[in-house]
Amino acid sequence: MLKKLRHKKTAKKIWITLAILVLPAFLFWGFGGSLRGSKSSPFVGKLFGRNIPRQEFDDALRGAINYAILQYGENFSEVRKFLDFEAEAVNRILLLEEAKKRSIKVSDAEVIERIQRYGIFYRRGVFDNGLYNTKLRENFRTPPRVFEEQIRQNLMLEKLFTEVTEEVVLSENEVRQGYERENIAVSLFYIASLFSETETEINVSEDQLKEYFNKNSLDFKQPVSFNLEYVSLTSTNEDEIKEKIEGLVKRLNKEADFSKSANEFGLEVKETGLFAQTDPIPDIGWVPQILNYLFKAKTGEYLAPMRMDNTFYIFRIKERKNPYIPEFQDIKEKVEQAYVKTKSQELAKQRINTCLEKLNEHLQKNPKDVNFDKIAKVCGLKSGTTDEFKYGSYIEDIGASDVFWFAARNLKSKLFSEVIEAPTGYYIIKIKSQTAFDEKKFKEEKEDFSEELLHEKKEKHFNEFFAEYKRKLQLQ
Repeated sequence: MLKKLRHKKTAKKIWITLAILVLPAFLFWGFGGSLRGSKSSPFVGKLFGRNIPRQEFDDALRGAINYAILQYGENFSEVRKFLDFEAEAVNRILLLEEAKKRSIKVSDAEVIERIQRYGIFYRRGVFDNGLYNTKLRENFRTPPRVFEEQIRQNLMLEKLFTEVTEEVVLSENEVRQGYERENIAVSLFYIASLFSETETEINVSEDQLKEYFNKNSLDFKQPVSFNLEYVSLTSTNEDEIKEKIEGLVKRLNKEADFSKSANEFGLEVKETGLFAQTDPIPDIGWVPQILNYLFKAKTGEYLAPMRMDNTFYIFRIKERKNPYIPEFQDIKEKVEQAYVKTKSQELAKQRINTCLEKLNEHLQKNPKDVNFDKIAKVCGLKSGTTDEFKYGSYIEDIGASDVFWFAARNLKSKLFSEVIEAPTGYYIIKIKSQTAFDEKKFKEEKEDFSEELLHEKKEKHFNEFFAEYKRKLQLQ
């Protein structure tokens, strides 16, 4: 117990600064025994080669939960179902390990000062020791010493965040552009040459497909492929699942026959069939994290039990196929799809370029009479208008707004844009309306906006650091 805390009476405003624990996590990926170990084992498994003691994981798990309680307050019960505390516990372990490597320290005084910021422990404007102990017991279910150590760890993570992001700054231009993205709305006139319309005009012959395949055969090269055997278990009784998988793992160490061993536990061995490293695992989905383990393992080897959502898996690599170029007849349908896509894009681009030429001709003759609808009709293309939209929004019938928003902002004195490529086709735009930039409002809100924008930039930088940190661990 931090004795000084018991006598401190100064009230402090609640101020929760750290939001970095809610990061993209990898559940138990990397654990050699991702089932949190057997009840008799002192370890929950391995994290990148290091045995993780059960107590360390449980402490990290409780720390992640208590951090969320502090962060969300009365809303915790509503948001907890959206949080993966086991994933956050793994993140917490990794980040604390990095903080210790950097010799980041937190004093008792810093812990006291932070705890005193939380109004939940105050009664009538004064820190109340009795209320503090009651809240820890009822809300956090944590002894004071343990809670205070969790606060120390939170502060270590804050300092790690600060150290990693201390060189991240914003330029005046970034602030202004960021404010424009938040506040400037535009609406557009547009001409569109859509892929969906030109695709129906492409005629295909067998000879054309073969010629296209021969010229572009490397585009159809298949990456490393795997065929996996696996068993899966889903149940609301997690202890029952763990016991069954632990038993199966022990059995597999003695018996090479996967099906025979699985049948003894009432389980069926399924097979994925060959799938490329860039494809989802058939009937399971996208699991990019598993690829690291597939590449390292040998044919015939079992991967450590893994958990995805509420299902546990044991995988065995039945077959591994190195990169190869398939025979034309085996992928004829894919070749046809690629051919039609390529030719339809070429045709769409040709038509939009012709339209741009006509627009420029009309502009030279009469700048005041460049009629988008009329010229689009002459070129056999679609024309239309959009509602007002901001950066980062969705434009109905077109898609993501970003490329169009930037193009509109860059038009300035030009009447219409150059050709814009989007996932749905090629476009030419001109501005229908645009929100004026409010210089006075910008100056009034600049300081607060800059602070928010800088924090977003730092969070992005930290997440990139953490992703690279995990990648390097995986390669060790």
